[in-house]
Amino acid sequence: MKRYGIKNVMLIAMFAWVLRFGLFGLGNPGFPGVLLFILSMIVYGVAFDFFNISGSLFVDQSTDPSLRSSAQGLFMLMTNGIGATVGTLAAQTVINNYTKPLTIGADTFTVGNWSACWYIFAAYALVIAVCFSIVFRPKKI
Repeated sequence: MKRYGIKNVMLIAMFAWVLRFGLFGLGNPGFPGVLLFILSMIVYGVAFDFFNISGSLFVDQSTDPSLRSSAQGLFMLMTNGIGATVGTLAAQTVINNYTKPLTIGADTFTVGNWSACWYIFAAYALVIAVCFSIVFRPKKI
């Protein structure tokens, strides 16, 4: 973070999410598509850790010590609570629009255009990253 700054580190994380979702869209259970799924798991480490750890460090460094624990709690609530809930509900809407259940015998499978779902998620992550790059202007700490 000292070398690249908080904004760039968080943007790396956001673009890692775009890459991760894009890899899911390109991948498939067969070979060599499964390698893209494996690569997406590696990218997930960058996406998750860079965002959550750098965000927590930024909150820690930019808040008054008397408010620090409340600020950390608010950051976690917004990202892993409200953000995750809203994201889940939005993802459900996308998936419901691009897939359908298929019953064969006693088994039910979900079929449809999964690649489109992943590309929509990648596009959403890209829009958020671009908006973040425009709006987020941290003070030098």
